[in-house]
Amino acid sequence: MKWILRLLFLYVPLGFVLLSLLWVMLYRVVPVTWTPLMLKRSIENVDSEGFRNRRVWVDIDAVAPVMVRAVIASEDGRFMAHNGFDFEELRKMRREHESKGKKIRGCSTISQQVAKNCFTFGSRTWLRKGVEAYYTFLIEKLWGKQRIMEVYLNVAEMGKGIYGVEAAAMTYFGCHASQLTTGQAVCIACVLPNPLVRNPRTVPQKNRTKYNTTYRRTEQTPYPFVSCGKS
Repeated sequence: MKWILRLLFLYVPLGFVLLSLLWVMLYRVVPVTWTPLMLKRSIENVDSEGFRNRRVWVDIDAVAPVMVRAVIASEDGRFMAHNGFDFEELRKMRREHESKGKKIRGCSTISQQVAKNCFTFGSRTWLRKGVEAYYTFLIEKLWGKQRIMEVYLNVAEMGKGIYGVEAAAMTYFGCHASQLTTGQAVCIACVLPNPLVRNPRTVPQKNRTKYNTTYRRTEQTPYPFVSCGKS
């Protein structure tokens, strides 16, 4: 009986921690070309004629600075200030819910989205949220903001079978991620909350308010990674 308890409460947790640390450290240095979400989508579309996953890894130096600014403006305005969890936004959302009756909305940070995409299958369970929080903590401590952003720009779902800004730029605008204009970057950033419904080509017409707001915020958002030699 004692060895069973030791296995369940010592060796299994210890093994999970060690394996997760190795996984996170590996992804710190190698391109992330596969995620559980990509596998999930492939299974969901196994009978869909012509479906394929499109993804091309690019270093952050090969991404237009305005694309980085656009995703921060659209998805996580305090990306550089928080430690993976935007408690200020959570408090604001709670106040609005209590005072104005506004619906509770999702407010995952970019770090949380990376953790969810890279290390979970995205199920809507408390277990997944716990695992996501654990990996969010790890990547914030072991990767740093620039690597988190680099991975995010390469694994985020940006359309049916489309992952990352290089694949999105080529598919929707016929250019490389390094060549994106402000308008094109904003269009891609605007689909991130709902990439299977929104299309970057039609965002300015069908989601004009979101587009205009994100465009304005993008212009006000500085490029955060001076070490890349960009501004």
